Amino acid sequence: MRDLAEIIKLTMAEKKDIFYSIIFGFLAGIAAVGLFASSGYLISKAALAPPLYALTVLIALLKLFGFARALSRYGERYFSHRATFSILSHLRVSFYEKLEPLAPNIFQKYRSGDLLSRIVGDVESLQHFFLRVYYPPVVLVIVFLSTIVFTSLYSIYVAFILLGGLLLTGFIIPALFALSQRKIDSQVREGRGKLSTDVTEFLYGFRDLKIYQKLEEKEQMLTQSSAAYIKEQEREGVQAMFNQSMNMMATLAISWLVLALGAYLVVNGQLDGLFLAMLVMISLTVFENATPMAVLPSHLEDSRRAAARLFSVVREESVQEEAPTLHLPEHTALEVEMKGVSFTFPSETRLALNNVSIRLPAGSKTAIVGPSGSGKSTLLQLLLKIQRANQGDIRVNHTSVDSIAQEELWKKTNVVLQENHFFFGTIRENLELAKDDLTEEEMKEALKKVKLDSFSLSDQVFEKGANLSGGEKQRLAIARAMLKGAHLWLLDEPTSSVDALTEQFIYAHLFQQAKDDTVILVSHRLTGLESMDQIIVMEQGTIIESGTFYELMEKKGYFYELKQVEKSVLM
Repeated sequence: MRDLAEIIKLTMAEKKDIFYSIIFGFLAGIAAVGLFASSGYLISKAALAPPLYALTVLIALLKLFGFARALSRYGERYFSHRATFSILSHLRVSFYEKLEPLAPNIFQKYRSGDLLSRIVGDVESLQHFFLRVYYPPVVLVIVFLSTIVFTSLYSIYVAFILLGGLLLTGFIIPALFALSQRKIDSQVREGRGKLSTDVTEFLYGFRDLKIYQKLEEKEQMLTQSSAAYIKEQEREGVQAMFNQSMNMMATLAISWLVLALGAYLVVNGQLDGLFLAMLVMISLTVFENATPMAVLPSHLEDSRRAAARLFSVVREESVQEEAPTLHLPEHTALEVEMKGVSFTFPSETRLALNNVSIRLPAGSKTAIVGPSGSGKSTLLQLLLKIQRANQGDIRVNHTSVDSIAQEELWKKTNVVLQENHFFFGTIRENLELAKDDLTEEEMKEALKKVKLDSFSLSDQVFEKGANLSGGEKQRLAIARAMLKGAHLWLLDEPTSSVDALTEQFIYAHLFQQAKDDTVILVSHRLTGLESMDQIIVMEQGTIIESGTFYELMEKKGYFYELKQVEKSVLM
């Protein structure tokens, strides 16, 4: 219910429209009761052949109630839907603000299809919270109580029956069905998430499925997920119709009871027969306002589940709230230091980093090498606050990263990761992400430094750089980092898909630009490391040895063995 409390908080931001929705909903409901009550009285009165002017007045009253009902219903629909759209807007903005700080590592915890299902499907489900859960019970109670007070002027017994009907159809029956609805709605939502996940994976992996001839098998799994989801939807629909039917049966039974009791009271002289038809018509009409209560359990459970699934993605945000921002220096190299840092990925028991301690002076050039899975990239993730260390201290310029906002770190860093995103557009548009006010000459010069000068700035880039080779993507990412011009470089296998001659050409320009900057280079390749100030060798999350290239070669330890293996492979 804590998640629904967050939705209620966002809902209350639209107090004005909520108030108008309730007022117009009440006017529409009470006008409908007045319309049918006056029509019932008119039928009885007409049977007694009253003067023509009396009938004329009653007919005019009927038309007045009819117009009032139509206009009030329009007002209620207008303000309630306007409030709903505004609430959804607030919800999306609030969710995005909580999701944004978690975005760098969110896909390590959630599959993309499941995340898409939550962001789109669950947010859309919450549009029913205000329309079907929040204000209908308020309108129902106000209309019913007003009607019961009016009815008590003619028969206190009928008024008590209507009060019992309110409790039965408005609260007791919906509460009973809410228990069975909870399990069904949970299965429907989980089915939708699984189907969305399977569809996304099917589309992303279509080419590989074709290559390995597993397309039919995956299609069958997708069909099974779809069939299971449809089956759960059918169960939900049947349950909802059964709920409505039972509620409708209860309302009709109460109307029959009002008719029978009214007839008995007329026979015994306790009620004027002129008002019997009016009371029956009131009982038939007032319970129309109880109809939404039949589906309220379904929408309430749906909203509760949607809110829980949605906010479970960002619930940890409150724990990871940023400390007051401390600014790093603008135009100087940064010092990096780690002491006793250990880290384990969520849901894993294996230590990705185990008691790592390093110091990288400002302006130094450091290479981190080692076999795949040794924790090299994880170090960069911790430094960028994509992940948070389980223990230990990480400092930049003698300041704990916990005291530095994530965006402040990224602003002062040139980053090239193993996977870099490229947006649909042009080369120019993808380079302009690096910095504002870039000139055309600066961008062309950056492309030249990474041997992409054959590209035009107006050349098209497909989504995710689908029309670029692996090496072209890496070189474009390096060009973007060069244009940013920050003074801390974090390079994670930046040239793994680039040939040796081009790699040498790029590094010459990169290290020339970064001659006074702090550079951290993660690499599998051991060539070209002679000029590095420090080489850190890692294996299984720990530092095996460190030193300059020549110091490590003289030790003839782990780095030396790796170098000999590389030479034998290349030869």
